[in-house]
Amino acid sequence: MKSVLLFVNDDSGLDARYQAALDLTRAVEGHLHCLHSHTYPPQMAFDGVSGMSVFYDISKYAAEADAQLKTEMEKRLAGEDVPWDYRQANADPARGLSRNSALADIIVLSPGSGAKNSGQILGLLGDVIFNTKVPVLVQPDGVRKFEAAGPAVVAWNGSFEAGNALRAAVPLLKLASEVHIVVVEEDKAHDLPPLEASEYLSRYGIKSNIHDLAADKSSVQAVLLSTVDALQAGYLLMGAYGHSRAREFLFGGVTRNLFRECPVPLLVSH
Repeated sequence: MKSVLLFVNDDSGLDARYQAALDLTRAVEGHLHCLHSHTYPPQMAFDGVSGMSVFYDISKYAAEADAQLKTEMEKRLAGEDVPWDYRQANADPARGLSRNSALADIIVLSPGSGAKNSGQILGLLGDVIFNTKVPVLVQPDGVRKFEAAGPAVVAWNGSFEAGNALRAAVPLLKLASEVHIVVVEEDKAHDLPPLEASEYLSRYGIKSNIHDLAADKSSVQAVLLSTVDALQAGYLLMGAYGHSRAREFLFGGVTRNLFRECPVPLLVSH
């Protein structure tokens, strides 16, 4: 894991994403790729006095704002001790990230990339997770660090998505001080028991502890969050969108809820 792709956008999550990406890049001794992706469509407005339509090409003003953001980011990056580059793409963020992820090992995003709207959370994150094969680090806006050497909690349900997340995270799990595989019992049986996940990690020299927990009256995410707190985890690893995105949007789901509620970085893969 050497290539870290950071989504650059002037929003409330930028500082947290930026610091987490730096910490991650240092931990893996990698290269930081900064990407700002934005579309510049012309727009039309109506003059309220004359009723005549007036065309405003706001692309000029958007380009000026993007140039200022680029200058500010390059100034900040110049003082850091990691190799980096800065790219710009004329595309919506999800498409731009997907197009530039072919040689990325991990993408750093926010729980909605600064947007407060839950639809935006499912939108950008969902599109990136579904349209790329790259694990995504979802960094909470209020957490300006990523502790690769801290304890790691793996949310395991034996699913295909959980297996993908585990395999993608092996380089990071090698750096963790402890690895905890947490199973929250549900109605259905696991396709792959947690012991197989532990044995898989052991082949890479990674020791792990298995915690088999019952949800009782609590939700799965509540049990996971309390376990993250009790184990003082540096991050939580899980498979994302075990159900369809439409179902998660309408009825809620572990993935959607953790995007909004997880107090530590959340490493996900579909």
